[in-house]
Amino acid sequence: MAAPDAGATENHEEPAAEALAAALERSSRFLSGLQLVKQGAEARVFRGRFQGRAAVVKHRFPKGYRHPTLEARLGRRRTVQEARALLRCRRAGISAPVVFFVDYASNCLYMEEIEGSVTVRDYIQSTMDSERAPQSLSGLAKAIGQVLARMHDEDLIHGDLTTSNMLLKPPAEQLSIVLIDFGLSFVSGLPEDKGVDLYVLEKAFLSTHPNTEPVFEAFLKSYASASRKARPVLKKLDEVRLRGRKRSMVG
Repeated sequence: MAAPDAGATENHEEPAAEALAAALERSSRFLSGLQLVKQGAEARVFRGRFQGRAAVVKHRFPKGYRHPTLEARLGRRRTVQEARALLRCRRAGISAPVVFFVDYASNCLYMEEIEGSVTVRDYIQSTMDSERAPQSLSGLAKAIGQVLARMHDEDLIHGDLTTSNMLLKPPAEQLSIVLIDFGLSFVSGLPEDKGVDLYVLEKAFLSTHPNTEPVFEAFLKSYASASRKARPVLKKLDEVRLRGRKRSMVG
């Protein structure tokens, strides 16, 4: 068998590298014309138009401290995971942004913008500021419980459940919830993973919205009623809570 021609390999790699560089340049030019709305440790979020439609673009930018090959692999994997999670939600009848396009060269995810929406966080805050009665949020708690029960019954773990990662479509009073930001999501049927998902939400919920313990309890009741797999998940939630309290005591 003849040895590989090193020159032929180099000639093959050069056009691929040039194509990648050109794709990255096109993506960079496009993003420069959009409005930056959020800068995180892992990604930047832009708002603008994509093929005539209101869009949000999530760009996983490269980190200088990682090896370029590893960085490219991690960025692509997480971008693909997020796109698949959004598609999985929509197939299950869970409201999530439509995926317009996935740019694997630059690790950009182009999604539908939910125009006129408000975050659940802002809705709770404005309700508490005006009424100061957690009972007025019982309908919202029920709606959140139903949505997350359906998500977990599909064995989809969000990974970063907060009230900032839930939107209310207009009019907000209809309590039509859209789940967003699946960058840490994964698929698992384990009650442990689902219990941790709920624990993350509980910690974020109660730290962000003081004096709303009855609202979270109403959410758990709704989750328990709506989920086919709730019993072992809620049992694991109690175990995770206990571990969390022990860690807090130890320091």
